[in-house]
Amino acid sequence: MSKQETKADFKHFLTIPTRWMDNDIYGHVNNVIYYSYIDTVANEYLIHHGGLDIHHDSVIAVAVESQCKYFRPIVFPDSIEAGLRVGHLGNTSVRYEIGLFNACEDTLCASAYFVHVFVRRESYKPVPIPGKLRRALSKISIA
Repeated sequence: MSKQETKADFKHFLTIPTRWMDNDIYGHVNNVIYYSYIDTVANEYLIHHGGLDIHHDSVIAVAVESQCKYFRPIVFPDSIEAGLRVGHLGNTSVRYEIGLFNACEDTLCASAYFVHVFVRRESYKPVPIPGKLRRALSKISIA
């Protein structure tokens, strides 16, 4: 992903308000907080659009890889528009691509990706992505 991408390049959005505690000593949202926004938009999609029951399903998703590039600072009290799309949908894994935007602008503040592997809750052994989740992920796939 490049910093030239806009909101039109993403298929699902979640508005996430920043919090006072998100800002660091330098007066902007600390880099580690961006990862909570990234994780939130993907898991919100799995729960609300894919029907994932994070407490009871026998199959869960675990993060195995991530990266974030920062282009412009986010500052409390900004609201973030977190854009989500699927860059790759495999048999047992999915690569999410996320764009973080200031809610009032179309300029990318940060771009990220992370990979979930779907595993059996009790064994952590990889399994094929369940049908209801695969269908939901396919809807926001660009591949």
